[in-house]
Amino acid sequence: MRQMLYLDNSATTKPDPAVLESYIKVTEQYYGNPSSLHGMGETAAQLVEMARKSAASYLNGSGKVIFTSGGTESNNLAIKGFAQSLRSRGNHLITTNIEHPSVLEVFRHLEKEGFAVTYLPVDEKGVISIDQLRSALKKETILVSIMHVNNEIGSVQPIGEAGSVIKNQSRAIFHVDAVQSFGKLPIDPDKAGIDALTLSAHKFHGLKGTGLIYLNTDQQLVSQMLGGSQEFGLRSGTVHTAGTVAMAKAMRLATEQLEKHRKHLIEGRDLLRAFFETREEAEVLSAEDQAPHILAVSVPLLKGEVVVHALEKKGVYLSTSSACSSRMTKQSHVLKALGLSDDVIKGAFRISLSHDVSLNDLEKFKKIWEEVIPPLLEGVKRNER
Repeated sequence: MRQMLYLDNSATTKPDPAVLESYIKVTEQYYGNPSSLHGMGETAAQLVEMARKSAASYLNGSGKVIFTSGGTESNNLAIKGFAQSLRSRGNHLITTNIEHPSVLEVFRHLEKEGFAVTYLPVDEKGVISIDQLRSALKKETILVSIMHVNNEIGSVQPIGEAGSVIKNQSRAIFHVDAVQSFGKLPIDPDKAGIDALTLSAHKFHGLKGTGLIYLNTDQQLVSQMLGGSQEFGLRSGTVHTAGTVAMAKAMRLATEQLEKHRKHLIEGRDLLRAFFETREEAEVLSAEDQAPHILAVSVPLLKGEVVVHALEKKGVYLSTSSACSSRMTKQSHVLKALGLSDDVIKGAFRISLSHDVSLNDLEKFKKIWEEVIPPLLEGVKRNER
């Protein structure tokens, strides 16, 4: 049986066995509804509150944790909730032009509701200008949303500097989508001046269907889901007890091993970068000072999906872009924002690593690439003659 090499960890990660163990135990033994008044409900509620307290501690925070179903719901609740709550103060919002669709689409929706949105551009590395952020802030600005790590190219935004500028120059709420950074880069929302930070458990070896918003502000959110008073009245619906406990466990494991895993990820990323920089058919798109786990590459003479499927036949799994939009035919808005040519954009794909991908695995990947891609290119060239 052919061994699988999974290199699509920005799309989702394999759940850690300890996380699964916690989930199964809580599901089997503590299945009471945490909103129920009886003993089983009370026990479940206590587990949720323990998970809530633990999650906040792994962010070094003194704020409040709201559990959700994942990154998309968290981003929607944070952005819509604050925009609607603060509308009496102003109607100007700021974000970047390379955000995840769960952020960009929300801002486009808010524009239709009458909000004015400034989309900050990025440079060739995919990074915003702090000076442009400073210039964009107005008296009417009520919300700024900037992702920490881009999910397609791995660019890292200067959120510490951004938070300082926002706090010194405005009354705006600062939201950070940290879905791709938690467990790979250090992040301290309170020190960075972040009012709302969003996470998704399955990006750091937790389970799908669980996420959170960390809030460090007294400003109230407007709930986007009606029908109950769970999660401080901000997120109606039965609280997923086992999911919250498992997410807290995944956060603990990611936090405890962060430096060790980050060093390993950097070694793997740099090994791949060095390899692709020697390949005449490939072009590395990610900057050198990027996140440790993501490397964007292009083969301009091929389509990205052709590369993906060709490697899949050899048991290698990677992706063309964000997993949330990779099945769509339109070009990546992130790569377009970098000013890349159409051929480079069409030929782009993303490798995303995990701590359980060994350097030996990546050496095998290099051999598979050399076996698969050059012959594929020769076939394309022959057809063009």
